[in-house]
Amino acid sequence: MTGDKRATRPYRERLRLPMRWWLVVWLMLASFWLALAVAVPPVVLWASTSALVAAIVGPLLGWGSAVVAVDAGVLRAGRARIDVDLLGVVTALDRDETRLLAGRDADPRAYLLLRPYLADAVRVGIADPRDPTPYWMISTRHPERLAAAITSRRSSS
Repeated sequence: MTGDKRATRPYRERLRLPMRWWLVVWLMLASFWLALAVAVPPVVLWASTSALVAAIVGPLLGWGSAVVAVDAGVLRAGRARIDVDLLGVVTALDRDETRLLAGRDADPRAYLLLRPYLADAVRVGIADPRDPTPYWMISTRHPERLAAAITSRRSSS
């Protein structure tokens, strides 16, 4: 019975950037700051550094805030949402399957929420005949758990 309760719990995952990416960003910004610090007046240094921080960190925060969730009969992947009753076959993909389906075997009509720092994904077929999208491919740290959450929500609806 405990397994049944866990299977029907809402699933939620934020696809945050890994710390090593942030380390690279801050090291790059520090290099930029140091190079400018010896060449320009302080006002120009701080203005250009602030602009660069805003131009780099802002988009990365937005890109790293994508949420994958299954709750209340809806699958949410980033900004996209679809009712679980409109979904077909759900497949958890490993690193090699993800690489193939995101590359050589990709369908250009598919909805992709992929992150290069996540090797695994889930392929979710779309069963709605009115929807031209054949499938969604969603990066995740927990492909088996996400696939189980989608499947259990679909069967309990």
